[in-house]
Amino acid sequence: MPHFAVVGSGPSGVYTAQSLVRQDIVPGVRVDVLDRLPCPYGLVRYGVAPDHEKIKSLQNNLRSVLEDEHVRFLGGVEVGPALPPERLLELYHGVVYCVGAASARRLGVPGEDLPGSWSATDFVAWYSAHPDAWDSGFVRDVRAAVTIGVGNVAVDVTRMLARGLAELSPTDMPQEPLGALAASEVRDVFMVGRRGPSQARFTTKELRELGTLPDTEVVVDERELALDPAYADPSAQPAAVRRNIEALREWAARASTGAGRRIHLRFFLRPEEITGRDGRVAGVRFERTRPEADGMVRGTGTYEEIPAQLVLRSVGYRGMPPDGLPFDPVRGTVPHAGGRVLRGGRPAPGEYVAGWIKRGPTGVIGTNRPCAKETVTSLLADAPALVGRPLPGDPLDGLLAAGLHPVDWAGWQAIERAETDLGRTLGRGTVKIPDWTGLLNAAHGT
Repeated sequence: MPHFAVVGSGPSGVYTAQSLVRQDIVPGVRVDVLDRLPCPYGLVRYGVAPDHEKIKSLQNNLRSVLEDEHVRFLGGVEVGPALPPERLLELYHGVVYCVGAASARRLGVPGEDLPGSWSATDFVAWYSAHPDAWDSGFVRDVRAAVTIGVGNVAVDVTRMLARGLAELSPTDMPQEPLGALAASEVRDVFMVGRRGPSQARFTTKELRELGTLPDTEVVVDERELALDPAYADPSAQPAAVRRNIEALREWAARASTGAGRRIHLRFFLRPEEITGRDGRVAGVRFERTRPEADGMVRGTGTYEEIPAQLVLRSVGYRGMPPDGLPFDPVRGTVPHAGGRVLRGGRPAPGEYVAGWIKRGPTGVIGTNRPCAKETVTSLLADAPALVGRPLPGDPLDGLLAAGLHPVDWAGWQAIERAETDLGRTLGRGTVKIPDWTGLLNAAHGT
């Protein structure tokens, strides 16, 4: 019977599996969803902010696919030296790689690697309990922080820096980040963009949420907003931009409330250097920019430094070269045609991509549906030439022979129970297990 592998259990991988088992062109399809981690759901589990329960509830929809009788989840399986792509193709009729874009883009400015300068990806992984993350004392001895970027991830990390114990304790955040953030002395968070508000990538819902945080005020300088030509008359702008400008205009008109924390929204500032003192971050030096007719910004030669002890860089994600697959280092994607992996410019039989590693880190979670559908359409068109080859047996036997120890769906359910039990012992709801040892022990019942 046709047996395919999907590498990656985030939204793009699960939507790919769903498209495969619910189509009626090739009957009897079985799908193994493989993941390097012992837990499914990808960035829905490890990227969505813990206080965004509505978005995190998407896990329930993904769960229904992974519990389909024709789908098998196998966590703890990494494509690499023990399981190269050519070996995976021997075990399955075809493989779809949905491995995302896990690396953070860099600013390319002096001081970027100083202690206290981190990618937002690192910070998110820490408070989201990713087992590869570590406690690096993100907020220790920090009173002011700078978030560079004006997308939704930048809004997320800015909001988390301003949250208190009462708002974070009901979430599934691990105990260590919860305690660190609740006890932090962060009083000022600056979210800074090099362009204007009309070009910011955050959505209005996430933006306005900053104004609902207890004992926190949003500080906006209208003179800075007015540098954007669209600010005075946003009528020609898309509806989302008009709503964002409306929210910013409301905050700019408010008097200070004297709140304990302040979120400063800054625009038209380009980072030139992350400055240091005594071997760690001391602030960020910015150049004032101005908008040009072509939509770009140019430097003005005027500089400003914002003192800070923590810098979070949130300027986008980038794909990493998947082991054994061709890779375009400029685009940060695997070369493909309609989802078919291209090797030497020609489609590689049985190899496909979907999600961010296919199209780059663009779109929202729902964008992965049509992306997965396009790839599956290509795979099904190729299926007659793929499924005629007999497989050596159950692919799971091949994974075990490679020295791998997959975590199946029952193992994942054991992790869920252990996280519920952990939360109960802490007087909270479900609390994520943040380390490899704890996850694997829970999966195997030890």
